[in-house]
Amino acid sequence: MDELSLGTLFLALVVILILSGFFSSSETSMMAINRHRLSNLVRKGNQSAKLTANLLARTDKLLGSILLGNTLLNVVAAALTQIIILRLFGHNEWALLAGTLAITFIILVVSEILPKVVAASYPDRIALFSSYILTPLNKLFYPVVFVAMAIVQGILWTLRIKVQADQSKHKMSVEELRMLMLESENFLPRQHQSMLLNLVDLGRVAVNDVMIPRNQIEALDINDPPEILLEKLATCHHTLLPVYEGMLDNVIGILHVRRILHLIQRNLFTSDELRGLLNEPYFTPLDTPLLSQLQYFQERQIRLGLVVDEYGELLGLVTLENILEEIVGKYTTQSPGQTGKFLRQHDGSLLVEGSTLVRDLNRKLGMHFPVNGAKTLNGLILEHLEDIPEAGTSVKIVDYPIEIIQTQDRQVKVVKIFPARLQQTDL
Repeated sequence: MDELSLGTLFLALVVILILSGFFSSSETSMMAINRHRLSNLVRKGNQSAKLTANLLARTDKLLGSILLGNTLLNVVAAALTQIIILRLFGHNEWALLAGTLAITFIILVVSEILPKVVAASYPDRIALFSSYILTPLNKLFYPVVFVAMAIVQGILWTLRIKVQADQSKHKMSVEELRMLMLESENFLPRQHQSMLLNLVDLGRVAVNDVMIPRNQIEALDINDPPEILLEKLATCHHTLLPVYEGMLDNVIGILHVRRILHLIQRNLFTSDELRGLLNEPYFTPLDTPLLSQLQYFQERQIRLGLVVDEYGELLGLVTLENILEEIVGKYTTQSPGQTGKFLRQHDGSLLVEGSTLVRDLNRKLGMHFPVNGAKTLNGLILEHLEDIPEAGTSVKIVDYPIEIIQTQDRQVKVVKIFPARLQQTDL
């Protein structure tokens, strides 16, 4: 070292500090890079993304190489600093102490904090660039890193600590995916974001959350006289109708209304002809997840399923449109029997029909009624009171005062809700 000038030593120290900063920035960028964006670049054939993904496939090996290089450079920087101090001040203990403190502070600022802050701000750019340098260094440092990792694995085994060697594939939970959708409001239109959130939540929603209840099913009794059947067909609001014999629990088939129009036109309509046009009914359990039900509809190429409980009793029906509306929102025309409208009053209260789904109240009005029990507002009130209330009865559910306005046929038909805060939603 005696033949090297002070200028050369200072220049070497600066280069070492820069290289140490490279290793620090590489470590931070590799750990902070967006794994999903990286996977997308790999699928597109980006070479630097492939190198980065290969490095991240063994995070322990990558960190070992980076820390080895960084530690080695910091030690060399400290040694060069000591040589420079000896050249300038001789064997002065105070000078050596000051030089040690100075190089420590310089390494902290220039080689650690500064490059890591920059790498945290631009992780993708720095990680992809660093992969070209870290890949050969990873192979060069492998013998030393292998020995070091063997010692580390031995210590971890002694402490009974299990680690995952391949940490490149991080599985995203449903909650994390939902949070990702919520945070994408600056990149996606609000309607698209809402559809994606509904799609993510589709696996949580069951058939009984969206089914048309039994008392609102539009169906045909094949034992009715032909003139009554014709009148029902002429006034029906659906293209698919369940057909039963005697009682609604005895469904014998599903009729596609268009298939019988030619018989009506030719005056050939009879109960026997109607029976011959029926498709086999499809039954589904009431707790089937909507995502599974959608797949069942697709596999069987049908659009309507009859919902039954564990005893086989008919509870309602679910259609393909019901499931699609959970994703894109309401778009079909409702029949008069299907309710669920809201009417805002001058005092800020709402008139709500008892058959309104609790999930619709929460989603459209920003309320927080429980959804793990009763599915309709009527069921929620009956479950809370454990009795059938009379008109004029008031009840408070989850801090929402509710007044029963009308009851009929052992059901709550209309209520008035006094929410403390209502979102300004177009009803």
